[in-house]
Amino acid sequence: MHADTVQFVVDEGADISGRVPTTHLDAVRMREGGLDAQFFSIWVEPEFYGLGGAGAVARADVQIEAVHALASSRPDVWTLARTAADIRRAAEEGRLAALLGLEGGYALDEKLERVEHYYGRGVRYITPTWTHSLPWAGSSGDAEGHGRGLNDFGRAVIREMNRLGMMVDVSHVSDRTFWDIVETSEAPVVATHSNCRAIADVPRNLSDEQIRALAATGGVVSVVFYPGFLEPGWKARKDAVEAEAMPLIEEAGRDAEGHPSLKRIARDRVRERVYAERLAPVPLARVADHIDHIVRLTGVEHVGCGSDFDGIQATPAGLSSVAELPNLTRELLRRGYTVVDVTKILGGNVLRVMEEVERRSAR
Repeated sequence: MHADTVQFVVDEGADISGRVPTTHLDAVRMREGGLDAQFFSIWVEPEFYGLGGAGAVARADVQIEAVHALASSRPDVWTLARTAADIRRAAEEGRLAALLGLEGGYALDEKLERVEHYYGRGVRYITPTWTHSLPWAGSSGDAEGHGRGLNDFGRAVIREMNRLGMMVDVSHVSDRTFWDIVETSEAPVVATHSNCRAIADVPRNLSDEQIRALAATGGVVSVVFYPGFLEPGWKARKDAVEAEAMPLIEEAGRDAEGHPSLKRIARDRVRERVYAERLAPVPLARVADHIDHIVRLTGVEHVGCGSDFDGIQATPAGLSSVAELPNLTRELLRRGYTVVDVTKILGGNVLRVMEEVERRSAR
């Protein structure tokens, strides 16, 4: 349900139709890992491109065009999918389905008509915020978002998404915004890359009450692979390591040539190396622990996978790329999940939600 790979396509010219050594995801390793369909995150970094305006819109549009270009330039490998039926058809044809999700509503530029604009370009979910709050929705990632929910415009965005047949994503939003979304949406709500606060108590994760409420809408919580959202205490250890390594991280950013996103990528590559050297890996079993917890709360129909590959600087042991996804399948089977259960977790539940959101739309 979520990978940030398209930023490397745009910023570094990565050709993910072949094998790419600098990403977690490409077409070759998708086939090795049995991954048929991927939602690519259209992510606008507010500190570089703004909370709205022409810069945010342009940054989103260039990423969307890059995903469209995958399908147009290599139709033997990719197809641009807009519906659950498109995903099923792509799998039957042996092609990979590329889908679009807008991470953060910054590119909406507080214009309701832009929701339909992005729907027309193939976007099938919107996450109202990333780590920066907007006037119309609060983020879990900043102080100002803690007390902020949806305003009238925010509620209008949710209703417009329902009308069009776009999934509403609550990953990254504040608790108050979460509850406003669940109250406003008349279609199933999803979390594209979130875990359980009961295991790893961080604001980005969902409480048991939230998980039950999301399931009551018919939605799905797709677990994220980032160790900070998986393992208790990992973030504090990471922060200490990062503080020691900050001179190296900052130097990499200064030395990198080009626009700010390239400098961020250079800094993140140092982080990736330092974390691998100085932090004990989180076991893959911890991902399954979060899946188990969601299943105990809601049943197996309300959990999926939202790795956040290529948006994270550390991965669990045994899940270093999409090629290793079968390791998670083996762990779930080892824990007693049936083949039917695993099929639901690894995509069937999301297809069900997509079909329900499509059915409820007015289009």
